[in-house]
Amino acid sequence: MIDKVASAFEKKDYRTAANLLKQLLKESPDNHEVQLYVGKLHEVSGKDEKAEKVYRQLLRDSTNSKIISQARQGLQRLEQAKTQLRQDAIAQAKSNPENQETAVLILEPIASELKQEAAQQLAKIVGVDAYTARLSLPSRGWRLYRSGALGELKFYGEQLLNSGIPCFWTTLALVSKIEVFQVQYFKDFPTKVTAVCENQDKQLGSLEFKWSEVTAQVQGLLPIFEEVVDINPQGKLQRKTQTQDYFHFCDLHIPSRNCILRIYDNGYKFNKGVAISPQTNQNTIRINWNNLLNYLKAKLPQVKTWSDFTTFAETMLDQTEVLHQIASHMHILRKEETGWDKAFQLYSCLIFVKR
Repeated sequence: MIDKVASAFEKKDYRTAANLLKQLLKESPDNHEVQLYVGKLHEVSGKDEKAEKVYRQLLRDSTNSKIISQARQGLQRLEQAKTQLRQDAIAQAKSNPENQETAVLILEPIASELKQEAAQQLAKIVGVDAYTARLSLPSRGWRLYRSGALGELKFYGEQLLNSGIPCFWTTLALVSKIEVFQVQYFKDFPTKVTAVCENQDKQLGSLEFKWSEVTAQVQGLLPIFEEVVDINPQGKLQRKTQTQDYFHFCDLHIPSRNCILRIYDNGYKFNKGVAISPQTNQNTIRINWNNLLNYLKAKLPQVKTWSDFTTFAETMLDQTEVLHQIASHMHILRKEETGWDKAFQLYSCLIFVKR
């Protein structure tokens, strides 16, 4: 009877094949050749997951080289079909000119106990193996997963969300529209506050606002690099770049003005404006900075502070194509540009956009 099943498949008479297989399954449910045709019937019926399950079971159980070969071919067909569907969907999504803007897809943290299932879903969606997918899922902090055309990343992002994998996406164009002002000092009054600051063209001015307009604080440490002379294992002198210290940064988000107020420890004028702390000869920049953060905390008790920048930065420092498209808006004297500055700009702006 199996010959009749094969003949029905050749004629694409799947109804006859299904009736014959139904009888064969009653007579010989463990027959691997019968199971192979069951898998093929699932495949042509569009039941890909059931077909894949049957083929994989045959690879585990069968010792017949012909059965094994055909099961592998079935899995290859299924994978090729998935790839083609994915490519067609992405092409359709990107066909709209608005969906061709450069964007980034961010993965959010996922609990360890959920990672195995999430990794399997991620692997299916993007077409990678489960091990690689699991390594891509962050346990804490955000991960810049990939960049590309908005249409493509939106396509992946929607599938990820539907599979329970937290993520979001945005365009770099939207990020670039957020204005960044470098705060030199604050003037605090009973009903308002004024930030004396420089705009993106380094023009000095002031911005008047209310503390209630601030929706987020973003804090981060940016490395200070210095070239030092060291002795290598061969006993010879060598020059290398090391992290000597850190700049401390704090961004205040004001969405109602579409702007970020950026403060950093070596740029804030602690001797001007509102009295942050008693001025003594013993005050160091670090003491003054900590007092400034306490001052902001007292003014913004309900505002969330985001401080997981370093975790995020480590996922994107090698994303040079993205970094090249970002203006850091950092008024720091550096001998050369570093991806850390641009990473902080993107991290802060992502929080701004997402909220």
